[in-house]
Amino acid sequence: MSQPYDRVFNFSAGPCTLPVEVLEEARDGLMNYKGTGMSVMEMSHRSKPFETIIQEAEADLRTLLGVPSGYKVLFLTGGASMQFSMVPITFLGGGTADYVITGAWGKKALEAARLEGDPKVVFDGKADNYNDVPDFASLALAGEAKYVHYTSNETIQGVQFQSSPTTSAPLVCDMSSDIVSKPVDVSKYALIYAGAQKNMGPAGATVVILRDEMLAKVPEKMHPMLDYKVQAENDSLYNTPPCWTIYMCGLVYKHLLKTGGLEGAQARNEAKAKVIYDAIDAGYYKGHAVKTSRSRMNVTFTLPSEEATDAFLKEAKAAKLDGLKGHRSVGGIRASIYNAFPLEGAQALASLMADFAKRNG
Repeated sequence: MSQPYDRVFNFSAGPCTLPVEVLEEARDGLMNYKGTGMSVMEMSHRSKPFETIIQEAEADLRTLLGVPSGYKVLFLTGGASMQFSMVPITFLGGGTADYVITGAWGKKALEAARLEGDPKVVFDGKADNYNDVPDFASLALAGEAKYVHYTSNETIQGVQFQSSPTTSAPLVCDMSSDIVSKPVDVSKYALIYAGAQKNMGPAGATVVILRDEMLAKVPEKMHPMLDYKVQAENDSLYNTPPCWTIYMCGLVYKHLLKTGGLEGAQARNEAKAKVIYDAIDAGYYKGHAVKTSRSRMNVTFTLPSEEATDAFLKEAKAAKLDGLKGHRSVGGIRASIYNAFPLEGAQALASLMADFAKRNG
């Protein structure tokens, strides 16, 4: 099963596979973007062409997600890891917040928050190696919480919330690995943040969507680069932003709008995930996540032994199925199938799984 340009099926957890059409468009404008005589990588972030790029990227993202009025959209740097700190530095203020820990990235966010206040852990799935997500309605959320923080999809463990929760305190979500993969009700959230490199583009940019009332809570005399208000007042151009990544994200947003929006993305992602989960459920392999919490972005499973895993990975590599080795905390296999990952890749993996199981089961 050949790919354009002899490309492999890239199952890496990030950076992500990008649409070939987007890569081709970026390639074609690499030396001279729309008659400017230069690449987007070379142009001033204060120039009219780049102003158009960032404004269109924001407008298209607002359209995709249905971002209501009363929200700011920012393109920042530092990845989601910077937001682990920036959120509590800004909003915790020595107080408490509720943290829902469903995997490694939620745990890292909690560690950062502990440097700024007294976050309360209202759920921690560590005892079961983070194979499930909770029902928010069952959690004892603190009435005095400054905000509630959770991770919508955990890439390492392969668990995902299937819907957006409702909370009385402001809801903050790390959506790095499933943003723009399905429709979401942005109005439920006070702040959403997401690194670009899973579903939106190459690494380098972090999207932050925050409610105006959260901006009003930003303390005075913050460090400028950590000040949401400064970033918003400067339309993400306080300093030189990650211009190329923003440009690439903009191309991805346009591609998504052309191919059915987030409803179309969700249908494609569900179809890909089903192909692989069906192969797991046929026997021989063991899925890590509880079925009701399975991720459509990162499919995690194990084989009966380390020797079998090593043999499977060797055969996968030979078949141009790349990046399948699972994280050490889970082991086995992790197949990351973000938005632009093709259905044919999921089918190729499932075919190998069936054949391998027949020969070794």
